[in-house]
Amino acid sequence: MIKTDLTEFGLEIQNLQKVYKAHEGNEPIVALKNLDLQVKKGSFFGLLGPNGAGKSTLINILAGLVIKTSGIVKIRNIDQDANVREFKRSIGVVPQETNFDPFLTPFESLDIQAGLYGVRKSDRKIRQLLHRLGLEAKSNAYMRSLSGGMRRRLLIGKALVHTPEVVILDEPTAGVDIELREMLWNYMKDLNARGTTIILTTHYLEEAEALCEKIAILNKGELIACNDTSDLLARVNLKVINIKYNNLHLKKIKLPEKASLKENKNNKLSISYNRNEIKTDQLLDCLRSQGLEIIDLSTEEADLADVFKLLTKNN
Repeated sequence: MIKTDLTEFGLEIQNLQKVYKAHEGNEPIVALKNLDLQVKKGSFFGLLGPNGAGKSTLINILAGLVIKTSGIVKIRNIDQDANVREFKRSIGVVPQETNFDPFLTPFESLDIQAGLYGVRKSDRKIRQLLHRLGLEAKSNAYMRSLSGGMRRRLLIGKALVHTPEVVILDEPTAGVDIELREMLWNYMKDLNARGTTIILTTHYLEEAEALCEKIAILNKGELIACNDTSDLLARVNLKVINIKYNNLHLKKIKLPEKASLKENKNNKLSISYNRNEIKTDQLLDCLRSQGLEIIDLSTEEADLADVFKLLTKNN
């Protein structure tokens, strides 16, 4: 018999479903549909999807803020239902919203958070955490005196104060400055290198492409893709063609169904398409038939943003 590592997965989700009850006269809302997902222990994993795809519902279920309708959720083989307290100690969530008691200091806030997770006083490393987050000088300042960036750093500290095995970053760099973004990614890469499983949701697809080994894409509550980042880019055989045209007053261009267009400045277009389903000559003939006068063109490989748009468009 082949033995399997019971803790092979940092996060394991089986047949997860969330259905919100209907108001009178309306249909029930299915936020997650029989979701199966496995996140390898110690990986840096991306969870992407358009607004309304089910990402927030999934994160809130993992954080214990939303009760699932059915399914199994485990962290390192710890079942969310069978061992609630240990499950909660194994996960840390950095939410989008900043909500603090204005009369607490950062030190007090982290100290209380550690206590809620049962971390003994002798095991709390709050000073070290504040130092790493660049908040040491503000450790005894009232929360209301902190800038938005400092509050965002404190959110990270609250998610990490109990040393969880899995950390979920929910849009962590939305609206933050470059300094904070670099600090966050350096810290997260360091944590990941030491074995922490990181799960990232972001609308900055270039971040996911640069950081994540594997990416899952949700749409309408369903998993539509889950691959190594490099395989995801290669799997869909996307190509991008950049075109400069001469028409000054061009009407709206119509493309084949499985092609995606982006209009740039200075009479330039970028078109993403699956080269297995659409031939380049076919695409150019389509454009010329609509009166497009092409004066220059170039091709390039697609990036994750192109893959994301194409997959969610056709699902």
